[in-house]
Amino acid sequence: MTKSILPVFALVFGLGAVTAHAEVNMDMASEYPVSSIHAQTADFFAKTLSDETGGNVHVTVHHGGALGIKSVDHYDAVGDGAVQLASSFSGAWSGINPIFLVSSLPFLATSIEDTRKLYEATRPYYEKALEGDNQIFLYAAPWPASGFWAHKPINTVESLKGLKIRTFDTPGTKTLQNAGASPVQLSWGDIVPQLTTNGIDAVLTSADGGAGSQFWEYLSNFTEVNYALPLQVTHMNRDAFDDLSEKDQKAVLDAAKKAEAYGWAALDTRVKDNYAKMSENGVTITKDISPELLSLLKKSAAPEVEQWKARVGADAQALLEQYDALRAK
Repeated sequence: MTKSILPVFALVFGLGAVTAHAEVNMDMASEYPVSSIHAQTADFFAKTLSDETGGNVHVTVHHGGALGIKSVDHYDAVGDGAVQLASSFSGAWSGINPIFLVSSLPFLATSIEDTRKLYEATRPYYEKALEGDNQIFLYAAPWPASGFWAHKPINTVESLKGLKIRTFDTPGTKTLQNAGASPVQLSWGDIVPQLTTNGIDAVLTSADGGAGSQFWEYLSNFTEVNYALPLQVTHMNRDAFDDLSEKDQKAVLDAAKKAEAYGWAALDTRVKDNYAKMSENGVTITKDISPELLSLLKKSAAPEVEQWKARVGADAQALLEQYDALRAK
C-alpha cells in the first residue's frame, strides 16, 4: 500500500525528481482589434514563442480589450503581475513617464525611416523605465502614419476649425487645440461609443486603426497628414520572465526579435492594403493637405515639443542628439 501511494505524494508535493517540464501558460492584453497590425504582430510573437519552445510556453493574446484593461492601465497591470504581458500604445503612458511620448510627438518623425532611427535612439530609455517598474521591454513597432478620419476632407485650415476630434495624448490634444480644433483625448475603446452618440465627429489615428475597427460605418473620409508613427510596445512582467528556464527566456527574447522585424516589415504593404479595403467600403482618401494647414499644424505643435523636452530634461536632449546623428548617416 505504501509503495503504491508514494509516487502520488512525490508528484503532488514535489518529492523526488520531476522528469516532465511544466507547461507555462501566460496572458497578453491588447486593446486593439484582431485585424490590426499590432494584434497580428502579437499573434506572430505568441506563435513563434510556442514553436520555439515546442509548445512549452503558450501565450494567449486577448484582443479588443477583452481583459477589460486599456493601454493606459497596461503598465501597472503588467508591473504588478495582474497580467504577464501586454501590447500597449506607448503614448498612453505619458503620465507615468514622458519619455514614452517621444514617438507620438507631432512631426518629429513622419517617415518609416526616421521613425526607425528615433526608435533606435530611444529604446534604451524605454528599457530603463520599464526595468524600474518590474518589467522588461520585449519589442516595439510603429503604427502607420496618423491622419484624420472624418465626415469630410480635413485638408484646409477652415475644415479643422471647431472639429470635435479624438486625440490619443496630451501633445496631440494641445496641438490641435492650438490649431483651432476642439479635441477630446480618448482611449481606443471609447472611440466608437463617442462616434455613435456624436460626441466626436473625427478621429486622429492611422488608416490601419480605423480600418481594423471599421470606422467607415461612421466616417466617410480619411485625410493623410503624416502627423506621427507612434510606437506600440510589448512588455512583460519581470517576475514571470525570471520564473522561466534560461532556455525559455532565450526563446522569449528570440521571438520578440522576430516579432519586431515582422511588425516593421508589415508597414511596407499595410497602407496600400488598408487603402484598398477602405475604398471598397466607400471611404474617400484625401492625400494632400494645404500648405497653410501643414504650416499651422507644425507651428501649433512646436510649443508642445518644447514642453516635452522641458519635462524630460537632459535625457530628451541626449536622445534627440542621437536621433539627429542617426539621420545624418
